[in-house]
Amino acid sequence: MESTTIPKEQTDLKSLISAARAVVSECPYLIANLANVSALIREYVGDINWAGFYLMEGGKLVLGPFQGKVACTEIEVGSGVCGTAVAQRKTQLVKNVHEFSGHIACDSASNSEIVVPIFKDGEVFGVLDIDSPSLARFSEEDREGFEALACVLETYLFR
Repeated sequence: MESTTIPKEQTDLKSLISAARAVVSECPYLIANLANVSALIREYVGDINWAGFYLMEGGKLVLGPFQGKVACTEIEVGSGVCGTAVAQRKTQLVKNVHEFSGHIACDSASNSEIVVPIFKDGEVFGVLDIDSPSLARFSEEDREGFEALACVLETYLFR
């Protein structure tokens, strides 16, 4: 799948969060919800080339629903940006993935990344992972928006 054609300046995080809340509040199916939210991210967020989820299974992250090119299937906790987000239990905003020690390059076109942990009962359930072909694509405003999206998911996915 090619990068979305939505310019970065047209990213609409408030509408994304609203649309995601509407979708997940009406649907009881975890995988369907994550698939639809990854599609919504591709629709509402400009200048990205991958958006999706990795879910904790057997002590490691396993690929979940996503939009983009084929991705790594398993990631160990503490490895790469996703594994670091789990190990540190906090969002990782990486302006240049090539400068991130231990970065796992699933798509060589990715240059920046944001990974937000999703919690269930106080434990990391998985992560939201978004990549961009642009350096320094993600801002503190994006961090706040994607963390708000993760809160919506935590509220509705585990009821």
